[in-house]
Amino acid sequence: MKRRRPSSRVKLNPDRMWELQNRRHLSQNELASLVGTSSGYFSQLMCGTRSPSAALRRRLVDVLGVADFDDLFILESVES
Repeated sequence: MKRRRPSSRVKLNPDRMWELQNRRHLSQNELASLVGTSSGYFSQLMCGTRSPSAALRRRLVDVLGVADFDDLFILESVES
């Protein structure tokens, strides 16, 4: 059975992430530690080469106190 490819993927909004980090005086390494991931993986998320899992998205929302999904994440269409 063939796996169906997703039609979209979630990416971090890097501009908004930097704004929220700066507002809370957090370095990228500190934020990575707070959400339970490595700084290298977090860097890949910020560059858009990786997509955060649902669990990581929830931790980011909790740590940064974001109320709206669209305020922190971008839903990107994926061509099949």
